[in-house]
Amino acid sequence: MDFPKIAVPNMNMPTIPTNPNHASEFYERLVEMINNFDDDLDNAHEVGMRLVSFGQTIQFHVEDLGYYNPSLIRFYGKTDDGSAIELIQHVSQISFLLMAVKRLNPDEPKRKIGFSEE
Repeated sequence: MDFPKIAVPNMNMPTIPTNPNHASEFYERLVEMINNFDDDLDNAHEVGMRLVSFGQTIQFHVEDLGYYNPSLIRFYGKTDDGSAIELIQHVSQISFLLMAVKRLNPDEPKRKIGFSEE
């Protein structure tokens, strides 16, 4: 059965303003900074993170980031022994040190952090 063709009007949807204090905006800036740091590393190293705000030293290999608006950032990665780690922090508490660490899987290609980079 042939259906009649209907002209769909061109609707210009208004742009939804972003809130610079939302986790999604922090996420975008963090992804950019982490990938810029990674761009300066050789192929034998990847981005590691050392948490600054804990009483003990916690270091891990950064695999990805996420967020939950309005204020939570999630860091995903692995420790040196390959154990999975996930850190959830409020945007007001983010404090960490980016560092070069030996890659856990040097035979696999490096990939950028964040879904927007794929």
